[in-house]
Amino acid sequence: MKKILVANRGEIALRVMRTAKKMGIKTVAVFSEADRNSPHVTFADEAVCIGPAPSNQSYLLGDKIIEVAKELHVDGIHPGYGFLSENAAFGEAVAKSGIVFIGPKTHAIEVMGSKLAAKDAVKAYDIPMVPGIDEAVTDVEYASKVANEIGYPILIKASAGGGGKGMRVVEKEADIKEQMQRAISEAESAFGDGSVFIEKYVGSPRHIEIQVLADAHGNVVHLFERECSVQRRHQKVVEEAPSSVLTPEIREAMGAAAVRVAKACDYLGAGTVEFLLDENKNFYFLEMNTRLQVEHPVTELITGVDLVEQQIKIARGEELSFSQEELQINGHALELRVYAEDPLDNFAPSIGVLETYQHPKGENIRVDDGFEEGMEIPIYYDPMISKLITYGNTREEAIELMKQAISNYKVKGIETTLPFGKFVCEHEAFTSGNFDTHFVKKYYTPELLEAGYEKEAKIAAQVALQQYLKEQRILKTC
Repeated sequence: MKKILVANRGEIALRVMRTAKKMGIKTVAVFSEADRNSPHVTFADEAVCIGPAPSNQSYLLGDKIIEVAKELHVDGIHPGYGFLSENAAFGEAVAKSGIVFIGPKTHAIEVMGSKLAAKDAVKAYDIPMVPGIDEAVTDVEYASKVANEIGYPILIKASAGGGGKGMRVVEKEADIKEQMQRAISEAESAFGDGSVFIEKYVGSPRHIEIQVLADAHGNVVHLFERECSVQRRHQKVVEEAPSSVLTPEIREAMGAAAVRVAKACDYLGAGTVEFLLDENKNFYFLEMNTRLQVEHPVTELITGVDLVEQQIKIARGEELSFSQEELQINGHALELRVYAEDPLDNFAPSIGVLETYQHPKGENIRVDDGFEEGMEIPIYYDPMISKLITYGNTREEAIELMKQAISNYKVKGIETTLPFGKFVCEHEAFTSGNFDTHFVKKYYTPELLEAGYEKEAKIAAQVALQQYLKEQRILKTC
């Protein structure tokens, strides 16, 4: 594999290209008109504009991307995450064109792309499941009967869903008809598939996911867990590895279950098996993401394994060079997704120009980004600017370094989630490890963040006054 096209943009495109360059592989960037001056475009060996800014006229044009790849004699296509990364038809079209798709087989993408199909696929593999039904349901009377059997509250979920869309919590039977109609409508609108199913609502869950790698020679390993419970609107904001609450026994059991899930769909490459962990530390299979995750850097830091490099090697047909026994956790890593969002305005998008953009540097600080000072944040794509990752020998060290790194991150021209990240890292619930997916709902309000701003301003004023008085005393003695 001498040349790879990265069918993506921004930080993930740049991140994949850096590993490819390290491996001596040339890279091709594709870009929309809005991304003409993006770092991933200038970093690549070759770059081709594939259309206007909207993603459905550029980054989602699978046929055009394959056409570019063929014209430039590309050996492999890496989809990154988002866009076409979990599009089974695209993966199959890439393979049929004679180019290697750096990702799983079509079958695995299709099966794990549907929550119902995924549940069905892992049935025979002794995977813990949340109580509920594993079939699509539209009949309200039948849904009520099932709900009464498993007990309220229940969760209605879109089979093809993600990101909280097509998802409704129902507390009592009187609400089930209305909530089902809303979930089905939202699922049809978001995914073109109104299939929903019902399961028991886990009240205080933690979101734990396991990274897996599988080669074409039958070897499957897990690279331990990531804690992804700090979320807003069902989207992860802060992730860490390892989790602060897993015992070695639970970690081993979850890892083994994730490996079985991968085997259930004949998985190939890097994937993530997601679980819910309840207050009694029972874990339940949630879904499998058949791609590289946004939060993969924290796993890389605690294992020393470059996951993109492994993806490329597996796609080349190579066997994994390490066994499960050789993998171990070293230290602790924390990641903050830095979004162009205003945490004082319900995380509303903050679009504008990066008048100032200086990210922190230093030992055990990693920043994966795709922007430079002076660039405009486009309105067409996900508002993530960067990922700020810190590493320490202990969780406490990683958190302290994250707070320092946030303070040294300079952004002007837009609002970001950096202050929210600092709020999380300073909150007792997070530092103690005693939190769940309801962290934002339980503990965060814009007023608390503003109070923190005022406190910092007072401290800064006091420090400035003390410095001024000190200088005055020195002048008088002179």
